Amino acid sequence: MQDALRARREVALERLAALTSERARIIDASRDDNADDEHDPEGATIAWDREQTTALVQSTSAQLQQIDLALARIADGWDGSCHVCGKPIGHERLLARPATDQCIACAERPGRSGR
Repeated sequence: MQDALRARREVALERLAALTSERARIIDASRDDNADDEHDPEGATIAWDREQTTALVQSTSAQLQQIDLALARIADGWDGSCHVCGKPIGHERLLARPATDQCIACAERPGRSGR
């Protein structure tokens, strides 16, 4: 599990660097251009590109935080078991939701937060 999370972390770090660079490029390009891109019939606006890239940066940053949380819990001795029922949380679930501390059965129970 730790190796898979570390690999995902590296991919996310690379993606974050690329997205951050792209966002900076978009912002720099818009400073140098006085064009009215809000009325450009050819496609997306610079503002839309900037906001879309910013959303992807935020999403990737959140993913990194989740992975780091999971790695920290593992380093602290967490064995991957559900904090509600004590059964092991599935490998696929932990990869999809690294910060989860509940198995699917417990997360799906009515009244549960499903975190």
